[in-house]
Amino acid sequence: MSRWSSGSQSGLREANTAKIVDAVKRFGGLTQVELAEATSLSTATVSAIVKELSLSGLVETHPTSRSGRRAQLVTIARRAGVVAAVQIGSRSMRVRLADVGQEVLAERAMPLPADHPDDTVLDRITLLVIDMLAMIAADAEELLGVCIAVPAPVDPDSGLIAYHGVMRRWEAQPIAAVVEQRLGCPVLVEKDANLAALAEATLGTARDVADSLFVQASYTTSAGVVLGSQMYRGRSGTAGEIGHVQVDPAGSVCPCGQRGCLETVVGAEAITAPLRATYGQITFRDVIARAAAGDPGCARVVADAAATLGRVVAGVHQSLAPEVITVGGELIDAGPIFLLPFATALRDHAPQRRTPRRDPVPSSFGKDAVLVGATIHILQSTDPSQLLEDRS
Repeated sequence: MSRWSSGSQSGLREANTAKIVDAVKRFGGLTQVELAEATSLSTATVSAIVKELSLSGLVETHPTSRSGRRAQLVTIARRAGVVAAVQIGSRSMRVRLADVGQEVLAERAMPLPADHPDDTVLDRITLLVIDMLAMIAADAEELLGVCIAVPAPVDPDSGLIAYHGVMRRWEAQPIAAVVEQRLGCPVLVEKDANLAALAEATLGTARDVADSLFVQASYTTSAGVVLGSQMYRGRSGTAGEIGHVQVDPAGSVCPCGQRGCLETVVGAEAITAPLRATYGQITFRDVIARAAAGDPGCARVVADAAATLGRVVAGVHQSLAPEVITVGGELIDAGPIFLLPFATALRDHAPQRRTPRRDPVPSSFGKDAVLVGATIHILQSTDPSQLLEDRS
């Protein structure tokens, strides 16, 4: 009797196929030998699965040369050009390539130093996008556009950071113009929370409503607003900047210059600072992980931050009355320790007849929400067929 039933063989085949597809997306393009090493599968298994995937149109193979030997480079099949989504965070940067069908072709991440300078990061974006295009065997002419997400509001008229102090050393930099000149394609720059809100409104939890709010609870605090199914930026692009609502007139001075902003109470520094005397040099992610695991001290500071954030969002709800409120960012990883006090404060501080119809929910896309939104934004803002025709 065979050790494996037909059902288990089918399941194993599907698992191996998923391993190969995930590896190709992660690394952008690999030879079959490299795929075998990355997935711990035999070269024969890899060869057979790649052949099936190629026939189905999910992957493409391209002749290449590695270490002086001819090989076949395996990449995700792409449709009608490529777009790049870039997320610049407080501590890291992510770059994702996708085709016009929003199929992810490749993705990279790299750490960033504290207070990262604009010129260094923009250089890295340019080089990384070019390198990733080569890894999926794409020409520069196939790059239709780039959307860069930043953790700060962007003035839609000037293209500059709209708040002084929140991204030091970036305020005078026309980010879109610099990257557009280097890559030779359209470049958009947008606040990260706005793009996450767009992702939820287009494909996620808010896709069936016209008005929604996305709350970014991370190293920094912000919100993205969608009204009438359109991303709403407001004057100078500062709509949704709840991180700079004053909650403590006698509180710490915020980088924006005001005292006691919400971000000084619920941001990464505010959450870690009260714990250092007991826990030492604990990180923001450590606090969240320990809170989720039941550590009482870490749970206390996360719950307090959630309640304060919920009170401010209740005020936003009174003004805008969004039908759906979605929450994303690292603090969501604390689970109910964060979500329950946030939802309770939101309900308790909204007028009884104007409480949200639904409880706030975690993002549909987790940590990918901003990249999904950036991909949608650049695709909605470009005409792939026209761009490709103009370049031909």
